[in-house]
Amino acid sequence: MPDNPRATLRDIAAETGVSVATVSRVLNDHVNVAPRTRDLVLQAVERRKLPADPVGRRTVYVRCPYVLTDYFGLIVSSIAETLKLHGLRLLLDAGESAQHSDALPGLPGEDDVSAAILILPPEDGEALVALSRTGFPFVVVDPRTPPPPDIAAVSAAHFSGARAVADHLVGHGHRDIGVIAGPQEWLASDARLAGHRAALAQAGVLLTPERLRHIEPTTAAGRAAAADLLDRTPRPTAIVCFNDKVAVGTLQAARERGLRVPEDLSIAGFDDIDLSQATDPPLTTVRQPLQEMGRIAVTHLMRVLDGHQPEALHIELATTLVVRDSTAAPGRAGAQAR
Repeated sequence: MPDNPRATLRDIAAETGVSVATVSRVLNDHVNVAPRTRDLVLQAVERRKLPADPVGRRTVYVRCPYVLTDYFGLIVSSIAETLKLHGLRLLLDAGESAQHSDALPGLPGEDDVSAAILILPPEDGEALVALSRTGFPFVVVDPRTPPPPDIAAVSAAHFSGARAVADHLVGHGHRDIGVIAGPQEWLASDARLAGHRAALAQAGVLLTPERLRHIEPTTAAGRAAAADLLDRTPRPTAIVCFNDKVAVGTLQAARERGLRVPEDLSIAGFDDIDLSQATDPPLTTVRQPLQEMGRIAVTHLMRVLDGHQPEALHIELATTLVVRDSTAAPGRAGAQAR
């Protein structure tokens, strides 16, 4: 076999019949590799003139086309830490400008990239299927749209989390509940809205268009949407928000109208980022296992790299309702306003 100075981990894996991850473990001197396999890989490395420590050749491309705030920052940090434990490098492509880059088609041709983790990818299902058909290994975290059946994905249990927080409000006696949802056709937004509707339907309440707003999940947009809901007569006694940032905007709108939280208006968020505990009052919210999502994504990817077909391609991690002081039974002021 002729020398090939550009030989990659994938080349070595193909020659020896082992996975890319196993080649990586041999080069990183991990102990959990059989001696015969280790010798086989090292012999191929010598023939191919691949350096024993090939810089950049054990790299996982992580794409997060958003600003790394609390939500995305926690996921990316967890991915970085877990990749390091596996001896893999991280190539991070982050920031909103990444939304406009056509990054996926070129990934299979990148010699120094072994796999990818895509966080809330803006690409549609067809683009993901096209990447999958090349054989390039990747995992999607928090998919924006329902992932195709054969695409590995990790997300939170949005439906059950949203139902839990709406059940909490209904249990306190709220029946007139406003919902500030995320963008339409987002998987998380659709699933959470379905959870809210299910809880309200169980209580015999129909969520009407007058009580529903779809927005980009920012504090400013939440403030504007809440203002619209609260300026109506009658106003809702509770508002459940797509995320904690929207809930902060709702708190601002309530304060501007002289409303007390939770006496006059109950407010609930979603995510349980640090901001939810810093508000006055602290927010009732739904905790997403953000760091666990990152760790599970890497573990899932390692199994794919090892040549295993994961038993569950779509993994949903449980959410937890966190009750704080921003929710209570409807107050007298709210009842009078109705």
